[in-house]
Amino acid sequence: MSAALLLPFEERLPRKKFTRTEVERLTAYGFFEGQRYELIDGDLIDKMGQKPPHPFAIQSFFAVLVRIFGFDFVRGQSSLDVSEADREQNEPEPDVVVTEHEKSRYLRRHPRGDECILVAEVSDTTVRSDLTYKAGLYARAGVREYWVLDLKDRRLVVHRHPRAGTYHFVQFFSESECVSLEGRTEVIRVAELLPPTAPDTEP
Repeated sequence: MSAALLLPFEERLPRKKFTRTEVERLTAYGFFEGQRYELIDGDLIDKMGQKPPHPFAIQSFFAVLVRIFGFDFVRGQSSLDVSEADREQNEPEPDVVVTEHEKSRYLRRHPRGDECILVAEVSDTTVRSDLTYKAGLYARAGVREYWVLDLKDRRLVVHRHPRAGTYHFVQFFSESECVSLEGRTEVIRVAELLPPTAPDTEP
Protein backbone atom coordinates (compact mmCIF):
# COMPACT_ATOMS: atom_id res chain seq x y z
CA MET A 1 0.00 0.00 0.00
CA SER A 2 1.45 3.38 -0.97
CA ALA A 3 1.59 6.13 1.59
CA ALA A 4 -0.59 9.15 0.90
CA LEU A 5 1.15 12.46 0.34
CA LEU A 6 0.77 14.62 3.42
CA LEU A 7 0.24 18.27 2.55
CA PRO A 8 0.50 21.18 4.99
CA PHE A 9 -2.80 21.68 6.79
CA GLU A 10 -4.16 25.04 5.66
CA GLU A 11 -7.90 24.77 6.28
CA ARG A 12 -9.13 27.48 8.63
CA LEU A 13 -11.29 25.79 11.24
CA PRO A 14 -14.17 27.66 12.90
CA ARG A 15 -13.14 29.44 16.08
CA LYS A 16 -15.12 30.59 19.05
CA LYS A 17 -15.71 34.35 18.82
CA PHE A 18 -16.15 36.01 22.19
CA THR A 19 -18.42 38.92 23.02
CA ARG A 20 -17.69 41.61 25.58
CA THR A 21 -20.43 40.23 27.82
CA GLU A 22 -18.89 36.74 27.77
CA VAL A 23 -15.42 38.10 28.52
CA GLU A 24 -16.77 40.21 31.39
CA ARG A 25 -18.44 37.12 32.90
CA LEU A 26 -15.26 35.04 32.57
CA THR A 27 -13.23 37.84 34.12
CA ALA A 28 -15.66 38.07 37.04
CA TYR A 29 -15.14 34.34 37.67
CA GLY A 30 -11.36 34.85 37.77
CA PHE A 31 -10.55 33.02 34.52
CA PHE A 32 -8.04 35.70 33.43
CA GLU A 33 -6.52 36.55 36.79
CA GLY A 34 -3.00 37.89 36.36
CA GLN A 35 -3.37 38.15 32.58
CA ARG A 36 -3.65 41.12 30.22
CA TYR A 37 -5.56 40.91 26.97
CA GLU A 38 -7.73 42.93 24.63
CA LEU A 39 -10.78 41.82 22.68
CA ILE A 40 -10.31 42.40 18.94
CA ASP A 41 -12.88 41.11 16.44
CA GLY A 42 -14.01 38.48 18.94
CA ASP A 43 -10.47 37.19 19.58
CA LEU A 44 -8.68 37.55 22.90
CA ILE A 45 -5.25 38.99 22.13
CA ASP A 46 -2.58 38.26 24.74
CA LYS A 47 -0.72 41.43 25.79
CA MET A 48 1.65 39.75 28.21
CA GLY A 49 5.31 38.99 27.60
CA GLN A 50 6.26 42.19 25.77
CA LYS A 51 9.91 42.56 24.85
CA PRO A 52 11.75 45.28 26.84
CA PRO A 53 11.75 47.94 24.04
CA HIS A 54 7.93 47.86 23.95
CA PRO A 55 7.25 49.05 27.54
CA PHE A 56 10.20 51.46 27.24
CA ALA A 57 8.54 53.13 24.23
CA ILE A 58 5.13 53.20 25.94
CA GLN A 59 6.63 54.96 28.97
CA SER A 60 8.43 57.43 26.71
CA PHE A 61 5.23 58.14 24.79
CA PHE A 62 3.29 58.59 28.03
CA ALA A 63 5.86 61.00 29.47
CA VAL A 64 5.92 63.16 26.33
CA LEU A 65 2.12 63.43 26.20
CA VAL A 66 1.85 64.20 29.93
CA ARG A 67 4.33 67.03 29.37
CA ILE A 68 1.99 68.48 26.73
CA PHE A 69 -1.49 67.73 28.08
CA GLY A 70 -1.01 67.08 31.79
CA PHE A 71 -1.39 63.87 33.76
CA ASP A 72 -5.19 64.05 34.10
CA PHE A 73 -5.75 63.78 30.34
CA VAL A 74 -3.38 60.91 29.47
CA ARG A 75 -4.27 57.24 29.96
CA GLY A 76 -2.00 54.23 29.55
CA GLN A 77 -3.11 50.76 28.42
CA SER A 78 -6.76 51.12 29.37
CA SER A 79 -9.93 50.16 27.51
CA LEU A 80 -11.62 52.28 24.87
CA ASP A 81 -15.24 52.17 23.68
CA VAL A 82 -15.50 51.84 19.90
CA SER A 83 -18.47 52.37 17.57
CA GLU A 84 -21.82 50.74 18.31
CA ALA A 85 -21.43 48.38 15.35
CA ASP A 86 -18.01 47.18 16.58
CA ARG A 87 -18.59 47.24 20.32
CA GLU A 88 -19.98 43.73 20.89
CA GLN A 89 -16.79 41.98 19.74
CA ASN A 90 -14.17 44.67 20.34
CA GLU A 91 -12.69 46.23 23.45
CA PRO A 92 -9.25 47.52 22.45
CA GLU A 93 -6.70 48.58 25.02
CA PRO A 94 -4.52 51.20 23.32
CA ASP A 95 -1.03 51.77 24.66
CA VAL A 96 -1.57 55.52 25.17
CA VAL A 97 -4.68 57.72 24.91
CA VAL A 98 -5.21 61.46 25.29
CA THR A 99 -8.80 62.34 26.21
CA GLU A 100 -10.59 65.67 25.91
CA HIS A 101 -11.94 65.33 29.46
CA GLU A 102 -10.14 64.70 32.74
CA LYS A 103 -9.83 61.17 34.12
CA SER A 104 -12.57 61.77 36.68
CA ARG A 105 -15.11 61.78 33.82
CA TYR A 106 -14.37 58.09 33.23
CA LEU A 107 -14.78 56.62 36.70
CA ARG A 108 -17.84 54.58 35.63
CA ARG A 109 -17.26 54.09 31.91
CA HIS A 110 -14.51 53.93 29.31
CA PRO A 111 -13.88 56.92 27.06
CA ARG A 112 -15.48 56.80 23.62
CA GLY A 113 -13.40 57.13 20.51
CA ASP A 114 -14.88 60.52 19.69
CA GLU A 115 -13.72 61.77 23.11
CA CYS A 116 -10.12 60.99 22.27
CA ILE A 117 -7.72 63.62 20.98
CA LEU A 118 -5.12 60.95 20.25
CA VAL A 119 -4.87 57.16 20.37
CA ALA A 120 -1.42 55.60 20.02
CA GLU A 121 -0.17 52.04 19.64
CA VAL A 122 3.43 50.90 20.03
CA SER A 123 4.04 48.12 17.52
CA ASP A 124 6.70 45.48 17.13
CA THR A 125 5.06 42.17 16.15
CA THR A 126 1.62 43.72 15.54
CA VAL A 127 2.45 46.41 12.96
CA ARG A 128 0.29 44.97 10.18
CA SER A 129 -2.77 44.60 12.40
CA ASP A 130 -2.27 48.04 13.95
CA LEU A 131 -2.02 49.70 10.53
CA THR A 132 -5.03 47.91 9.05
CA TYR A 133 -7.67 46.45 11.35
CA LYS A 134 -7.11 48.79 14.29
CA ALA A 135 -6.88 51.82 12.01
CA GLY A 136 -10.35 51.00 10.70
CA LEU A 137 -11.65 50.26 14.19
CA TYR A 138 -10.46 53.61 15.54
CA ALA A 139 -11.61 55.54 12.46
CA ARG A 140 -15.14 54.11 12.82
CA ALA A 141 -15.03 55.06 16.50
CA GLY A 142 -14.29 58.68 15.59
CA VAL A 143 -10.76 58.87 17.01
CA ARG A 144 -9.37 62.14 15.63
CA GLU A 145 -5.72 61.13 15.45
CA TYR A 146 -4.25 57.64 15.53
CA TRP A 147 -0.49 57.17 15.76
CA VAL A 148 1.42 53.92 15.32
CA LEU A 149 4.99 53.84 16.60
CA ASP A 150 6.69 51.16 14.49
CA LEU A 151 9.64 49.87 16.51
CA LYS A 152 10.98 47.61 13.77
CA ASP A 153 11.27 50.31 11.10
CA ARG A 154 11.79 53.08 13.68
CA ARG A 155 9.11 55.37 12.31
CA LEU A 156 5.84 57.00 13.34
CA VAL A 157 2.73 56.55 11.19
CA VAL A 158 0.18 59.35 11.71
CA HIS A 159 -3.48 58.88 10.77
CA ARG A 160 -5.88 61.84 10.62
CA HIS A 161 -9.30 62.92 9.30
CA PRO A 162 -11.53 59.88 9.97
CA ARG A 163 -14.48 59.70 7.63
CA ALA A 164 -16.73 56.82 6.53
CA GLY A 165 -14.71 54.30 8.53
CA THR A 166 -11.25 55.18 7.26
CA TYR A 167 -8.51 57.77 7.76
CA HIS A 168 -8.10 60.06 4.77
CA PHE A 169 -4.67 61.37 5.77
CA VAL A 170 -1.74 59.04 6.53
CA GLN A 171 1.82 60.31 6.89
CA PHE A 172 5.11 58.60 7.78
CA PHE A 173 7.76 60.25 9.96
CA SER A 174 11.29 58.90 10.37
CA GLU A 175 13.09 59.01 13.71
CA SER A 176 15.03 62.09 12.58
CA GLU A 177 11.83 64.09 12.04
CA CYS A 178 9.42 65.98 14.28
CA VAL A 179 5.63 65.93 14.45
CA SER A 180 2.84 67.90 16.12
CA LEU A 181 -0.75 66.99 16.81
CA GLU A 182 -3.15 68.74 14.49
CA GLY A 183 -4.02 72.15 15.86
CA ARG A 184 -1.19 72.08 18.43
CA THR A 185 2.13 73.92 18.38
CA GLU A 186 4.13 71.58 20.62
CA VAL A 187 6.80 69.71 18.65
CA ILE A 188 7.56 66.05 19.36
CA ARG A 189 10.75 64.44 18.11
CA VAL A 190 10.06 60.91 16.91
CA ALA A 191 13.45 59.88 18.29
CA GLU A 192 12.37 60.71 21.85
CA LEU A 193 9.53 58.17 21.58
CA LEU A 194 11.76 55.33 20.37
CA PRO A 195 14.04 53.14 22.51
CA PRO A 196 17.77 53.75 21.97
CA THR A 197 19.58 51.60 19.43
CA ALA A 198 22.77 51.24 21.48
CA PRO A 199 23.46 47.63 22.54
CA ASP A 200 22.77 46.63 26.10
CA THR A 201 26.16 46.33 27.82
CA GLU A 202 24.88 45.20 31.20
CA PRO A 203 25.83 41.62 32.25
